[in-house]
Amino acid sequence: MAGPPPDPPPDPAPRATPGLAPGDFEALTQALKYCVLLHDARTFEILWANGAACDLLGWSVEELKPLKAPDMSKNAREYSRELGRRWLRHAVADGVSATEWCYRSKSGEEILTEAIAIRVDLPAGTVVMVQFRDIAEEKAVRRDLFRTESRLRTFLGGLAEGIVVLDDAGRVVFASESATRQLGEGLHGADFAGYCPDGPVPGREGRYRFAAPGAAPRWYAATCQYIGIESDLRGRMLLFYDISDRVREEEEHRRDTQRLDHLARYNAMGDMAMAIAHEVSQPLAAAYNFVEGARGRLAAGDEQVAWGLDNAVRQIDRARRILGSLRQYVGRLEQSEQLTDLNTIVRDCAYFIELRAQEHGVVTEFDLTAEPLPVRCENVLIGQVVMNLAFNAVEEMARRPVAERSVRITTRRAGDGDAELAVRDRGDGPPPGDRIFDGVFTAKENGSGIGLALSHRIITRHGGRIGVGPNTPRGAVFRFTLPRARTTG
Repeated sequence: MAGPPPDPPPDPAPRATPGLAPGDFEALTQALKYCVLLHDARTFEILWANGAACDLLGWSVEELKPLKAPDMSKNAREYSRELGRRWLRHAVADGVSATEWCYRSKSGEEILTEAIAIRVDLPAGTVVMVQFRDIAEEKAVRRDLFRTESRLRTFLGGLAEGIVVLDDAGRVVFASESATRQLGEGLHGADFAGYCPDGPVPGREGRYRFAAPGAAPRWYAATCQYIGIESDLRGRMLLFYDISDRVREEEEHRRDTQRLDHLARYNAMGDMAMAIAHEVSQPLAAAYNFVEGARGRLAAGDEQVAWGLDNAVRQIDRARRILGSLRQYVGRLEQSEQLTDLNTIVRDCAYFIELRAQEHGVVTEFDLTAEPLPVRCENVLIGQVVMNLAFNAVEEMARRPVAERSVRITTRRAGDGDAELAVRDRGDGPPPGDRIFDGVFTAKENGSGIGLALSHRIITRHGGRIGVGPNTPRGAVFRFTLPRARTTG
């Protein structure tokens, strides 16, 4: 019977690397900047240390050999002897095990290290070689970097300004949190041209409208510059912030300025009309006197001459009454707010309204309350509103057949006691849209739309309301109300 197989031949003795003697490896290990400790793989006692380890820990090799984990580790639970031995056992079982370990030097200094335990099978037995290096400074730098990054993220996240960086193709390679809040979550990686409804992507400082696809555009002030950070962030950087409210205020201020300029022109026209009425009234009065004198001398003469003079007198008298009414009306421009009857204002305007209506063949009807409608206002400004609404109605009716041309002006006491005036026509009905009082609507071929805007400004400044609605059976009703004034007595 054959006996048991022979034992395998023993491993050949390790051969020295050509050109290096076995003792040279210790010299190489001593030259390492990494610290090296050798532990017995069974007892975990220290067998040897290189010079870097001795220098860092402050002990010689002979002093290190008898030391245990509590003697050379930080006095904390995570660096206990049991955890240290478990770490070394993992290295023995798995071949390698890494951890962070806080050693304590001979002088008591605590040294945080990155440590790697490696099982090494030597001819004399298995050992665990621990390589470690001081990472305290590195950890401090890392903490500072993390803290700085965290602060930058908080700072950028709290900015009102949005920041995007675009590559050469115009795609977003970076977007700040504030930019994402303003333009949506799909910003990163998108073609920024899709966010610019008015044209190309901004290339210089200015005002632009941006919006996420499908959203309403808003106004932004933007600056643009090229940046290059390392090799992973290069391109055009846009910094922008929302100025929609400012643009809206500027637009409102511009419209207000236009309205004030228009009102100033109204006042200038009033001054001119005042001067004209003053200058023309004198020659008209003189002409009237001359005609009256000629009539007296021709009392017994040619009847046709007398008839012609009679008509001349009537026309001159009519012109004098027109100028008198104009002078009386314009002369109130300097008056301030006062207590008056809305019906009185309408009667003062009636003459001018009827003149305009006669030019277009429009019949005017005035239906005023028998009782007073006391209001506190600037008579001339409210009168201007009355005439604006009436003139608009007359010009609307001028386009209709002659039989349909009528405008009705009424006053009444509203349900809440306020004084109300309404102007009704039989035209095409209320204008479309809801911006007829902001200076953009006009139905006239050469109109500016400023009359309705000015009327709205005047009425609201007096604490009233102005609006438009349908007339029955056809046409539109423009009406305004003014707060009723308290009277005494």
